[in-house]
Amino acid sequence: MQAEMSFLGLFLQASLLVKFVMLLLLAMSVYSWTIIFSRSRVLKAAHEALEHFEKRFWSGHDLSRLYQETAARSERIGGGEKIFFQGFKEFSRLHTMPGRNVDSVTEGAHRSMRVVLSREVEELEEGLSALATIGSISPYIGLFGTVWGIMNAFMALGQVQQASLNMVAPGIAEALIATAMGLFAAIPAVMAYNRYTAKMMRLETAYINLMEEFTSILHRQAMNESE
Repeated sequence: MQAEMSFLGLFLQASLLVKFVMLLLLAMSVYSWTIIFSRSRVLKAAHEALEHFEKRFWSGHDLSRLYQETAARSERIGGGEKIFFQGFKEFSRLHTMPGRNVDSVTEGAHRSMRVVLSREVEELEEGLSALATIGSISPYIGLFGTVWGIMNAFMALGQVQQASLNMVAPGIAEALIATAMGLFAAIPAVMAYNRYTAKMMRLETAYINLMEEFTSILHRQAMNESE
């Protein structure tokens, strides 16, 4: 009896549909943990890269020289450094065009940086929608497996003359495992989604601040060179 009440024993005794629900929830849990570890590395790297670049940006470094250093490894940059690179690149291109004016040059560089910003934020958000989906639907899938398992247990009880706790307990237990697995998949996914969304929003705000401050610097530089 003890072996039958183990997790493996209850799983093997469950109906095909409940087994499918359990395996589906297990796969969703594994997938969510894969996203959790992956996003953790990506967001940590993005935060450290932004801090490193902002130290260089605000250190009084010559921006033209900083641009050249960034251009030398443009294929490997990201985040704030990529926004700076694209903005300065567009600013330099527009600045050499005939008939230019300060506002159009600055606005062009700003638009170019906004495009990069959108792409960077989109990359940071990758996988978060999957975490939100797993966190929201896993309990319901688990509940469905529980309801189905309990229904089967009571249908089996209806076919016997005398029912006892030993007869109904395994059926109820195997049904409740589906709910437990649903919560096991949902809780980490919801916690990670909330945590990573907050981190992503802080990074986005930092990118926007850097972009706006850099736009002001480019505007002042364009104004000085036009005088």
